[in-house]
Amino acid sequence: MVDDLTWREERDRFVDDDAENAAGPLARQFVTLGASLSRGGGHDDVASVLERIVHVARDVTGADVVSVTLRDGDGFTTPVETDEVATKADSIQYETGEGPCVESTVDGGVGYAGSSDLAHDERWARFGPAAAELGLHSVYATGMFPGGDQPRLGALNYYSRRVGGLDHVDRDDALLFATFAAVALQGARAVEAAELRSTQLEEAVRSRDVIGQAKGILMERRGLTADEAFQTLRRTSQELNIKLRDLAATLANNRADL
Repeated sequence: MVDDLTWREERDRFVDDDAENAAGPLARQFVTLGASLSRGGGHDDVASVLERIVHVARDVTGADVVSVTLRDGDGFTTPVETDEVATKADSIQYETGEGPCVESTVDGGVGYAGSSDLAHDERWARFGPAAAELGLHSVYATGMFPGGDQPRLGALNYYSRRVGGLDHVDRDDALLFATFAAVALQGARAVEAAELRSTQLEEAVRSRDVIGQAKGILMERRGLTADEAFQTLRRTSQELNIKLRDLAATLANNRADL
């Protein structure tokens, strides 16, 4: 439980009320990301949202390179990064099974892992030196959602080309930023899923309509019942190995030739 003094200090740090700077550092981070995401008008796909997240995360933290790790079945993938060297470093983590993005995604706890000197970090004997050879000397990763129920969506990964290059980043800020990013990602996924369902529904309606037209033509020209007309379409579709909707569309578009 946070005491009153700590809460006031955190509140003052979150929002700086001086005249020249009405929003504190953390508030500005969220405002920056929120404004960037909103420019998509609420219609961005998941990839576009992730692209915005990594570039804003790099700018507001001062990291040299930022990437996103997402779960991919039983493994991981890096769908976006600000520099391809991040994908190379992430891939080493996936292959060796060690490193901050793996730990932040799969391990319990707060969902944060990092190193100020990768070349000499004994925790990651394979990943650390390999990352240093790529020119990346410090790193941290925050799980999305940090501190939440398992499994997490993935992790935000921050790299610096300098030893101790990320020591200035506040851990609490990083965890809050990861939560904000996870909410944005889930929102984009929900919109994308809704748009897919809408597209599928529209396609189903169009298919039903064109099949109805073809049935009507057969009923009129051959004196069939509705069920007989549908069975004729279905049987012909199977015999010719043509989708029922495509067969119906061909029939409806060439009714004058029948």
